Amino acid sequence: MRGAHSDYRYQLQAYAAYNRFKPMSSNTAINLSLSQSIDTTASKCVMVCQNRTCRKQGAAKVLAAFQQAPVADITVIGSSCLGKCGNGPMVVVLPEQTWYCRVQPAEVPTVVERHLRGGHPVKAMLYPHTT
Repeated sequence: MRGAHSDYRYQLQAYAAYNRFKPMSSNTAINLSLSQSIDTTASKCVMVCQNRTCRKQGAAKVLAAFQQAPVADITVIGSSCLGKCGNGPMVVVLPEQTWYCRVQPAEVPTVVERHLRGGHPVKAMLYPHTT
């Protein structure tokens, strides 16, 4: 049986492998996750969808806000589609798979302080189909 960190590394490796072969939208301006180095030694990973719909809803600014508020031992990466189109910008925190929907850049400090540093997900921002 694998431990929590091992499962997390497996999830990231599987995600990266999946996205190597997943076709990206021609409107996607950046090469997502494949050009990023994923630190599998970090205790958590924040993935911010950067696919077409989420980008139209401001996901690039959300990713930038997370990157401007670094937390020790937590990796922040842009991802391709997280499969919750229309509810974005979507953010998922691994390994616990906490999903946030319609995240705005101004809300990122709340997620950082309460969830990433404090360990308590921000209930008002959670994706309703995963709670």
